[in-house]
Amino acid sequence: MRSPDYGLQGKTVLITGAAGGIGNALARAFAAQGARLMLLDRAGTGLHGLCAELGAIEAECDLGDTAQVAGVAALVRERWGMLDVLVNNAGTEYPTPLADDAPDAMARWAGLLDNNVSSMVRLTQALLPLLPRGASVINQSSIWGRIGVAGFSAYAASKHAVVGLTRSLALELGPRGIRVNAVCPGWVRTAAALRSLTAMAQEQGRSEAEVEHEILSKQAVPVMLTPEDLAGVFLFLASSGATPLTGQCLVASHGEVMA
Repeated sequence: MRSPDYGLQGKTVLITGAAGGIGNALARAFAAQGARLMLLDRAGTGLHGLCAELGAIEAECDLGDTAQVAGVAALVRERWGMLDVLVNNAGTEYPTPLADDAPDAMARWAGLLDNNVSSMVRLTQALLPLLPRGASVINQSSIWGRIGVAGFSAYAASKHAVVGLTRSLALELGPRGIRVNAVCPGWVRTAAALRSLTAMAQEQGRSEAEVEHEILSKQAVPVMLTPEDLAGVFLFLASSGATPLTGQCLVASHGEVMA
């Protein structure tokens, strides 16, 4: 089946966390629409091959490093002069149980917040002068940004924060004609999600198959999402068809969360 045309031909698009499962799928989806891509990820993540395959600009960057983030903004200015779509997809997921009394427990807690939230602020702020009227910023949140999850307080807190950040930036940037929305995926079959599933199974003393069955039983469509399933949501939010939408957090969870 031929995919819909979202009118993104020639649009400039930057995707963070592009070497991971969802980022990789988004990069391929935007490339198929004829967008001009800059793909960003940490060094050593296998980004080079994907950029070569898609004809994308490669940008290795640690989003926790202000100087490196400034370098990405300079590269966007040099290559394109402006940016139509920013997809803040990069993030980290791991358990942070409250009972963890390891010496680095709070450092890991704070590090997850910095990686999942502050990194979005750093990059969006650096790119703001290059976002024209009509630009779209799309932030990656999660259904865990709408509910609580035992043992994953830092991750859930970070994704709740992304929702608040999205709504606040939508109000702040709206007068400039810039839309800011978020996507809240449910369980997606990625390496990070499967690691979390394994951690939950071990904590509960159950098999991974049992935990997955319980997760899927809560969905209206009891099938785990794939990264490719999410692509259309991002393409739509980037398109002119989503012009009325800003400050919205679209839940894509096969009906696990309906809000």
